[in-house]
Amino acid sequence: MNAGEEVRFESRPHGAALVRPLARTLLLAGAGALVLVLGSGYGFLLAVAGAGALALAALLAFGDVLRWDRTEVVLTTDKLFVVRGITRRRAAAVHLARVGAVEVEQGLLGRILGYGTLVAGNLEIPHVPDPRAVCRLMV
Repeated sequence: MNAGEEVRFESRPHGAALVRPLARTLLLAGAGALVLVLGSGYGFLLAVAGAGALALAALLAFGDVLRWDRTEVVLTTDKLFVVRGITRRRAAAVHLARVGAVEVEQGLLGRILGYGTLVAGNLEIPHVPDPRAVCRLMV
């Protein structure tokens, strides 16, 4: 941040961002549990495969939650930016002075749960909590 720049909004993405990745790992975990339970009567290798699928699902879920936790949306008095990454941090920013129109895209579920996509210039940030309030802060 520059001198005199103040943070107006700082948040991680809405929890809805985790639905799709965790649904994938839940399916993998369910399949692994099924193979583990049903396959254990047929052979040791099926039980090991089921346990491996469960372990992989746990690792994938941990990675998904860690990526979500390490993503930040920040609005300052000067710019809007998103910071992503676990081992390699990346940031994308847009200066508020250069942004023309700011758009908020919300589907029905986004309106109900309070999240949406914020489009400011060439920066598009999905799963922003309360995007209309963030939009108002940008003015």
